This record gives sequence, C-alpha cells and structure tokens, in this order.
Amino acid sequence: MEARDAELKKELDATLHARKELGEEYESALVDSFLEKVEQRLDGAVDRRVRRQLAEQQMVVARGSRSPQGSSDSFGERFGFGIVSMVLAIPLSAIGGGVAELPGLLVAWAGIVGVNVVQAARNSPNFFRRRKSSQDSEWED
Repeated sequence: MEARDAELKKELDATLHARKELGEEYESALVDSFLEKVEQRLDGAVDRRVRRQLAEQQMVVARGSRSPQGSSDSFGERFGFGIVSMVLAIPLSAIGGGVAELPGLLVAWAGIVGVNVVQAARNSPNFFRRRKSSQDSEWED
C-alpha cells in the first residue's frame, strides 16, 4: 500500500507544481484530473476486494461447507448473545425498577425479551412457524 501512497504523493506533487506554473485559471482542471486519478485508484481497490470476497465465497460453497453468509447460527454466537443479554438485564432491571418501579421493570424485561426473540427469529427462519403435531397429519380419514 505504501507504493501506491508514494505514487499518489507524486501525482499530487506534480499537480501542485503544474498549478504553480500554469496559474489559478487551470486550478479546477488540475484538481479534477487529480481527483479522477484518485477515484480510479479507489475503484480498482474496491474491485479487487469484491473479486477476492466473491472468490472466497465461491471456495466455501465449492467445498460444501457452510453458506457464504457465515456461521450466523453457530452455538457460540447464540450462547454469547444469551450471556450478554443476561449481563445487560441486571443493570437494565435495576434502572427500570429504580426509576419507574414495576412498570419500568416490565418495560425493561419486555425489551430484553423482544431483542432475544428477534435474534432467535433471525437465526432460525422457521422460529414462528407452527409445528405439526400428531393431530395435524396430512393423511385425513
């Protein structure tokens, strides 16, 4: 990255030198030219990153492992979220109960439960679907 920075510094120095020689009337054209070079450099860097990420995702899919979206349903993430939720529940309960007594405590816990329900639904798309019981058989008499 330092080589690219050195190239950009050279470009900037050349632009400033040209501005000194040509005068203020060419300043906007010189600045536009320099910004266009910076934009091209940024576009190239973004393109390389996107291509690299796509290649990594294709490798993951080709190997047949988890989906390219990552391990959003891993045990560690669920466990960590549950621990953080419980740790934050203590001060939230104290604040809610101390400020607004029972209604504040209920609001705090409604928020905690709501966040956990949303997290569970995000990790398990079938979370809200009704499970079939033995009575809901597809075979009807």
